[in-house]
Amino acid sequence: MKKLLFTLLFFISLLSVSQNALMEENTDFPDGLHVVEFNAGFNKANEVTWLSKLSDCKIDRIDITADSRWAGEYKIVVVPTLVIFNGGEEVKRFQANIMMTMEATKKEVQDAIDEIIMEAL
Repeated sequence: MKKLLFTLLFFISLLSVSQNALMEENTDFPDGLHVVEFNAGFNKANEVTWLSKLSDCKIDRIDITADSRWAGEYKIVVVPTLVIFNGGEEVKRFQANIMMTMEATKKEVQDAIDEIIMEAL
């Protein structure tokens, strides 16, 4: 019950982020293809275990409870969330279900990466 209450309060706090902050240009992942897992310390048990097995991309993990700027800047409303950036621009997003577990598979994410690479050729 405490976990649910904390989660609800966390999401409500995200709504208070100013629109200007949400419209800022992304400069955190400017070069190449990045897959970023946004998660929170309280949800570490549900981190994406196969993330490091993805190929042809850089991998980053960000704990949004360590720095709340990430949640507002990238509109993270559920954890974990996987975001694929290409040249600093978000091109694909995979979000967790209501149980805060990732439903997307490694194959689905890798297929999205491969498609982005093929479109660039």
